[in-house]
Amino acid sequence: MADGVDFKDLKRRMEGAVSAFQHDLASLRTGRASANLLDPIQVEAYGTPMPINQVATVSVPEPRMISVSVWDQSMVNAVDRAIRESNLGFNPIMDGSTLRIPLPELNEERRKELVKIAHQYAEGAKVAARHVRRDGMEHLKKAEKDGDISQDELHTQSEQVQKMTDETITVMDKLLTEKEAEIMHV
Repeated sequence: MADGVDFKDLKRRMEGAVSAFQHDLASLRTGRASANLLDPIQVEAYGTPMPINQVATVSVPEPRMISVSVWDQSMVNAVDRAIRESNLGFNPIMDGSTLRIPLPELNEERRKELVKIAHQYAEGAKVAARHVRRDGMEHLKKAEKDGDISQDELHTQSEQVQKMTDETITVMDKLLTEKEAEIMHV
């Protein structure tokens, strides 16, 4: 943009950082079953690693149970192995082409570990938002240096970029606080 920064693009990128953060938080186990808990698992299928949802249907029939219905009978063992080796602490029970995964009660130590992971996700998301801010600020400084905008416009638009960043980080902090409460008080 010749007269400053493209605020729509910055907003879209910051919303993308929030969206990615929400997805990361959804994959954290809180004691309640969720189909998202298995999202990070990759299954070795036909010589290629694939997300579990591309070889099976993941559902939640009960609050503390995840059901994985594998489409191809020959893939059941590969899916079982991928779940066991995922370091998520799950032990699937095979029932034909369906795997049932009971969720054990979370202990205090594991809850604290999950909160630390949530904080790591939050920090990564905040860094992404700050990168967007940095790009916007650099664009503004270049526009001012090139004479496309005045110093007053630089100052005004810089404040807008900072305000957008602060709002994004506030949203992330709120999401983190909610997830932390969910993990610790299930």
